[in-house]
Amino acid sequence: MTSPRTHLTTSDLTPLTHEAFGRQRRLLHTERLRGGTKKGVYRLHLDDGRTAIAYVWSPDENYWDQTRPPDHRHPFSAATGLDLLVAAHDRLTAVGVRTPRILYVGTDAVVAEDVTGGTLEDALQRDPRHPALDRLADALRVMHAYESPRYGKVALVDSGGVSDGASCEQVVYEGALRELDKGVALEPRLAAVREALAERIENLYGAVQPRSAHALIHGELGADHVLLTTDGEPVLIDIEGLMYFDLEQEHVFLRLRFGDGYERLPHPELDVDRLRFYRLCMHLSLVSGPLTLIGGDFPDQRFMRDIAEHNLGEVLRLLDDTR
Repeated sequence: MTSPRTHLTTSDLTPLTHEAFGRQRRLLHTERLRGGTKKGVYRLHLDDGRTAIAYVWSPDENYWDQTRPPDHRHPFSAATGLDLLVAAHDRLTAVGVRTPRILYVGTDAVVAEDVTGGTLEDALQRDPRHPALDRLADALRVMHAYESPRYGKVALVDSGGVSDGASCEQVVYEGALRELDKGVALEPRLAAVREALAERIENLYGAVQPRSAHALIHGELGADHVLLTTDGEPVLIDIEGLMYFDLEQEHVFLRLRFGDGYERLPHPELDVDRLRFYRLCMHLSLVSGPLTLIGGDFPDQRFMRDIAEHNLGEVLRLLDDTR
């Protein structure tokens, strides 16, 4: 039986507060924010009225398989770790895209500014025409215009490292076959179409032509991963997965997460074959990934089941559409 998770208390976070702001500052109370599956996110309330955000990495804050440490040479290895966040923050800041400003870097924690204008997701629910989406579109144009001849996690590439594999599409192809095997073991409806799905993935992969330049992408950018400042400026969060990769990968996710709002985001010329290939592979990963979390002690099981169910329907629909 899995032992209960131990999350941090105000007392636990007091030393970090002192390191970040000085011993003269007192931490009044803390709150653990919802949503994280790989790190703990805590709001710190200081005695001078300020708030800040603490990102903390520890086994108790990570709900994913931790039997093997993530290998940054693989673009889609677990996007978790202080080094990934700091490198992503530095790259986004350098290109002029807002992310929470880092105030302090510790051994296994980062303290950053608290962006207090709510999420873009909440703003769009109140007003689907909210102008912050147009400001996000401007930021994406800037971000996606920044290219690299090498692909992979920003932390690796910007430090001179080289990713595994021969191409973005090869990495996605091999990952899709692994996700298929995982999904088949967890979901009978996937097992029933395993051979047809493997063949479809193979055919889509074979249609993709080589490419030599890769854009700077977030990788998992939904409206819930965008905070707003009090004047409506978008601020990207959950940036550890920032990478240089095919822009089509980003657009598949943007369309999935923004729905009708996607039409207000930038629409550069995209490769249709890559879009079709990445779309099927992404929906497949969004079946196996959530089902894996459900098998553990992640608290919001219904939420993950709903994600898996929706994306399973998309996988089966895409398979039917192309037979």
